[in-house]
Amino acid sequence: MDTLALALATVGGVGRAPVAPGTLGSLVAAAFLPALAALRAGSCAGYAALLLGIVALAVWSAGRAEHMLESRDHSDIVIDEVAGMVLAGLFLPGTWLAVGLAFVLFRIFDIVKPFPANLIDSQIEGGLGVVGDDLVAGAYAGLLARLLLWLL
Repeated sequence: MDTLALALATVGGVGRAPVAPGTLGSLVAAAFLPALAALRAGSCAGYAALLLGIVALAVWSAGRAEHMLESRDHSDIVIDEVAGMVLAGLFLPGTWLAVGLAFVLFRIFDIVKPFPANLIDSQIEGGLGVVGDDLVAGAYAGLLARLLLWLL
């Protein structure tokens, strides 16, 4: 089980990249967002089920990986970025412009950690703490990207 958890948490080893593993983890998810937008257009319930499944796997695997790596929110753990980007995709049309905009905004929000992401990051332990701040960043990125696209 530990091997599976670590493989999921590092998104198949992407998190072990020597430079910018969080950015690479975000890019993995970004590549799928146009297809996920098509899924959402066909079935909002399907998208919601997929998102909930990813979040559940992310919380579980991040929590196990933290224990194995003996570090709180270790940089190798990038499944949280995937979960955050998939949440951002909930609000986006399936265009590469939307994906690019959400990606940039997500990375900014993930680094800056605006309220309540900062509280989640500092006060919640385990997998939920690892993933929770990225879900906030994803929601903010998706909503702001949608607003900016509407204004353009």
